[in-house]
Amino acid sequence: MHAPARLLRKLVPAGSLIIGVTLITFVLMVYFGPDKSYELVGKNPTPQQLQEIRHQLGYDRPFAVRYANYLWQLVRLDFGYSDSTGERVTHVLRRTIPISLALITPGFLLGNALGILLGLWAAWYRGRWLDRLVMAAASIGMSISFLVVIVVFQLVFSSSYGLDLFPVRGWNVRDFGDYLYYVAVPSLAVIFVTLGYNTRFYRAVAVEQLASDHVRTARAYGAGPGHVLFTTVLKNSLIPFLTRILFSIPLVVVGGNLLLESYFGIPGVGKVTFDAITSGDQPVLKAVVALTAILFVLIQSLTGGLYRLVDPRLREP
Repeated sequence: MHAPARLLRKLVPAGSLIIGVTLITFVLMVYFGPDKSYELVGKNPTPQQLQEIRHQLGYDRPFAVRYANYLWQLVRLDFGYSDSTGERVTHVLRRTIPISLALITPGFLLGNALGILLGLWAAWYRGRWLDRLVMAAASIGMSISFLVVIVVFQLVFSSSYGLDLFPVRGWNVRDFGDYLYYVAVPSLAVIFVTLGYNTRFYRAVAVEQLASDHVRTARAYGAGPGHVLFTTVLKNSLIPFLTRILFSIPLVVVGGNLLLESYFGIPGVGKVTFDAITSGDQPVLKAVVALTAILFVLIQSLTGGLYRLVDPRLREP
């Protein structure tokens, strides 16, 4: 297949996804969202004052025009100014996104790495007490709410009620040592919550691979668990492993950071999103949702290339 045709085949579904997400977002949050006119003009406005402020906000424009303006903002990455703070939305995102990435990255990476190791280990000892112990612990972790985990970890490590080992509020990071100090408790919370789901998924994939003919042959020739698990099973499980890791990035970055930053008082994009939801700050919400959709599309495009990289059979001639 020629390069232009391959590019078109990828751009059409990607563009359709972005259009669909932004359209739903616009309809729910903007077109049927709260009317800011009365908040800005105060009490007992005259009809003329109300008409003027609605014209300034663009409420009197047709639906298609307002949605086209939203798409144009997305293309230019210029979402105007925050209704709550008056700061330009792009400046808010530029300041908060690095904090969110620094916050979620250790827990996300360690949660997946430990999940792979525990999943492979449990699959090798399938049906034995070690497997049952790992699966029981995973089920316990899956049954506990993320919010409960955050609150419990804050109590355990807080200075008022717990061990007073790490801070459970704020983000006063000046160097790498401060970073490790402030990221410790949020990372432990992320690992605790995600490890159960990750372990069960990776174990299920590894069990399926261990039942394959080539693995049984390798074990029959005396291959040890290290060779079988990390050379054969892990190599043949890279596609489902990559799928889970990559497609969980938008959910973890947005949903996980929203709870973490709100309860730990960390000024990242999750905290900004939470504040925008509670205050009805539409420019910030539109920007976050649109950029999340773009992130999902980029990950989807990246996934296809990684599939072909780890599995030569998927490469096009």
